[in-house]
Amino acid sequence: MSASIGSKIGQRRRIGRGSLQVSGLGLGTAPLGGLYRDLSDEEAHATIAAAWNAGVRYFDTAPHYGNTKAEHRLGAALRHYPRGEYVLSTKVGRRFVPRTSPFDDREGWQNPLPFEAIYDYTHDGILRSFEDSQQRLGIIDIDILLVHDIGRVTHGDQHPHYWRQLTEGGGFRALERLRSTGAIKAVGLGVNEGAVILDAMAECDIDCALLAGRYTLLEQTTLDDLLPACEARGVSILLGGAFNSGILARGVEGDLKFNYGAAPPEVIERVARLEAVCRAHNVPLAAAALQFPYAHPAVATVLTGARSADELRENVASFEQPIPAALWSALRDAGLLDPRAPAPVD
Repeated sequence: MSASIGSKIGQRRRIGRGSLQVSGLGLGTAPLGGLYRDLSDEEAHATIAAAWNAGVRYFDTAPHYGNTKAEHRLGAALRHYPRGEYVLSTKVGRRFVPRTSPFDDREGWQNPLPFEAIYDYTHDGILRSFEDSQQRLGIIDIDILLVHDIGRVTHGDQHPHYWRQLTEGGGFRALERLRSTGAIKAVGLGVNEGAVILDAMAECDIDCALLAGRYTLLEQTTLDDLLPACEARGVSILLGGAFNSGILARGVEGDLKFNYGAAPPEVIERVARLEAVCRAHNVPLAAAALQFPYAHPAVATVLTGARSADELRENVASFEQPIPAALWSALRDAGLLDPRAPAPVD
């Protein structure tokens, strides 16, 4: 199966104000690092091959995924394809060293590699992390470099310390140096929080931000501030977490994970209402969830995770499935969709 010229996956949207373009659907590789469930190298490589065959040409990874496992797996697979035909992003902010403390399975990784993270957003830390990723991937040309998990929710009381590493400690300067020398083509953030993207835009001329969640069928509060600011500044959103960690993938009868934890009752109730409206229009909830964010002009691509070729093909079918305009109107009428949110138009 390959993407046709008229398909959503086959579309290309520009990152920021540069020339870099990404496919409509991207592959996020946290599942390939063993998030929640282990998988073999063969399953991981088959998933990447299925994505390529479907027309996916944007691949995102991070040292954090499986404690460097996802970078190894993605690089080994992508090296079989022409380098000029895909866009690759990875992340900085954690350096990985041999593990000396007991592994905490609350991190979510199953059978990760035997390394542990040291947060480091300094100038030299970011340059070291970038070089380490090049070696793990076996690929020199990384297109997009994203500062990973710099938000207040991630770091709590330590957030000011790490933010100073980016601003006063030269972290942003390292990103700008890599971009200006041509080592990378675009810089940005990879976060779960919208507010810190606005903070970064005030400090650095970022090109994009990979935002997990925060603009999905379940939540659209970023329409208040972040998305208008991104449009005005020409900052592209790489939208991850369209399923909000799983609950929008299969509804209330499926995986009840929300934002990497157990879904609270009010979220389950809202998903049940979303699912009922979708069912009335013969639209799978997953299709509505994947296609909704792509309608916003600030969103350049929608990243979806998959841990098998079959799961990848399901996501592709959901992204391409025709959806009647009446569904979006019905969701607005039910108070389930912000009236300001653009609706997909086939």
